[in-house]
Amino acid sequence: MRDLAALPKAHLHLHFTGSMRLETLVELASSAHARLPSSFLEGDPLHVPADHRGWFRFQRAYDTARHLVVTEEIMRRIVLEAALDDAAEGSRRLEIQVDPTSYAPFVGGITPALEIILDAAKQATILSGVEVAVIVAASRIRHPLEARTLARLAAHYAGDEPGTVVGFGLSNDERAGETTSWGPAFAIARRAGLASLPHGGELLGPEHVRNVVSALGPTRLGHGIRTSEDPDLLDAVAAAGISLEVCPASNVCLGVYREPGDVPLPALLEHGAQVALGADDPLLFQSRLVDQYQIARDQGLDDAALAELARGSIRASLASPSSKREWLAQVDAWLAADD
Repeated sequence: MRDLAALPKAHLHLHFTGSMRLETLVELASSAHARLPSSFLEGDPLHVPADHRGWFRFQRAYDTARHLVVTEEIMRRIVLEAALDDAAEGSRRLEIQVDPTSYAPFVGGITPALEIILDAAKQATILSGVEVAVIVAASRIRHPLEARTLARLAAHYAGDEPGTVVGFGLSNDERAGETTSWGPAFAIARRAGLASLPHGGELLGPEHVRNVVSALGPTRLGHGIRTSEDPDLLDAVAAAGISLEVCPASNVCLGVYREPGDVPLPALLEHGAQVALGADDPLLFQSRLVDQYQIARDQGLDDAALAELARGSIRASLASPSSKREWLAQVDAWLAADD
């Protein structure tokens, strides 16, 4: 079997704070004299049930880490370390997702917060060799008017190069709020040429996917794994060219599926869906990008199928056509090499 870390790929579903190295978190907590939950200290993946109580436990752990990100230096460190970790796993492109609202109080506002991350992405691209672009994401647990503010900010920094904003997302608990309420924010982003990248179809099923597709017009759907429960919907999503950012370890850790083998990745592929595997929040789930490809391999996908998954991630990325051509050729070379 070929080395999955050598397989060229793109990483399209990674959250800013959730990308942090565990050792970095421990160091920050020590410097701040802050206590960490035992799950962090023991290095165990977080496992919660797929209900409101489980999400609360997940969010509390995430916030524990986020509350330690209080300086520009730390923000820059997180971006660089995420890029370096991706480079070690064969990633050629990282589209990292962030809500600058969370870090604004420490650096003078949402605009400086985003500018720091964008500049860090440019530097990380140079230092790691991985193209790093940014997705600005609104939160479902905040008022939709805040999302419009973020969309305007994202639009101001829109671009198609590393170190620019390439998309606008919507994250946090899928069960919060009415999806249509965020339609105006996504319209602002779309007019600026940004890709529509909302979460949907992990904690909730096909009806939620329909709502997200109808209201927000996604270019890619964050997760989307439960689209598999409605074959007609899955066919429609695939036909519409909406890529799915599938995060198998996250699905298990958040209680959507019991075991990695239960994640219906083969069903998505059988219906022709374009899938990009992602790690989501490796800090909490202790599972990085290559681990997601290993889960796919353990489900029976051979190297040709894994190469096609990598191609899907590259095609679904918002990188330039020339970069995509180069990386796709590298995937072909990986597959052509002796195992």
